Amino acid sequence: MVFDVGGRGDKSFNDAAYSGLETARDSLGIEFVYIEPSGEGADREAALRNLAADPDIDLVFGVGLLFSRDIEEIAAEFPNTRFACIDYQHEEGRTLPENLSGIVFEDRKGSFLAGAMAAMVSRTGTVGFIGGMDSNIIRRFQEGYSEGARHVNPDIEIITGYIGMTGSAFTNPARGKEMALNQYSRGADIIYQAAGASGLGVIEAARQTGHYVIGTDRDQHYLAPGYVLSSIIKGVDRAVFSTVQDVLAGTFHGGTVHVLGLEGRYTDYVYNSDNAEIVGAEVHARLEQLREEIVSGRIEVR
Repeated sequence: MVFDVGGRGDKSFNDAAYSGLETARDSLGIEFVYIEPSGEGADREAALRNLAADPDIDLVFGVGLLFSRDIEEIAAEFPNTRFACIDYQHEEGRTLPENLSGIVFEDRKGSFLAGAMAAMVSRTGTVGFIGGMDSNIIRRFQEGYSEGARHVNPDIEIITGYIGMTGSAFTNPARGKEMALNQYSRGADIIYQAAGASGLGVIEAARQTGHYVIGTDRDQHYLAPGYVLSSIIKGVDRAVFSTVQDVLAGTFHGGTVHVLGLEGRYTDYVYNSDNAEIVGAEVHARLEQLREEIVSGRIEVR
């Protein structure tokens, strides 16, 4: 596995992927190695190539959208090795090699629920969003969040911001905190962050100001109990584990993009019972209703 910028310890995306490897090791008996790219990840191609060239490695993961083009090229060069890209960014007209599985999540739909929750709970009528790298995938988080918030309250004010334009935007918690403090000072009482390790700064700002934050990728409640309202989780660990299972069983299916979402709870919101005074039974029931309406198609998240 080659990790996204920031590597292990981000309490989010990369850690979720690593957890999937650990589960596969403990329950399936596999062995694994991993590489953490330096800086902004300019060496990710070399890292992928080094792993692909090892005859003892059957499956190589690239964790993050920034791997999409590199992993396509390397998969074509090493047709006997299987590859999987988490948060693969597909471009129209491009064909995936038969040994490459693209894995994506219904980020927009999960974020819709985050926005709906924020709008139902907000006391100020103003909520915020902070994304890491300004990219198509993180834009989907912001767009889904805005759509969900306005579905509940068409008049809600939404403050949005992005930390940067490169991969390093996911590794700057100081900037995340600075932006969050600014949004809280402008009236936002809840911020949804989709910023990798930079989101740790947003969480710290929520704790410092007594406001709320909605986390991403993993349940981040433990990082600031009482201030993390919820988290929109992506089953990155489950996706990694199931891909390993498929390789071992001989059922690996490449050449396509696999979409994992609300229906299998690969994308979902976390309900924390100790936040019941804020996200009470009525809000929880409404979120479950919205979730079912999205899955059934009665609500179309654009």
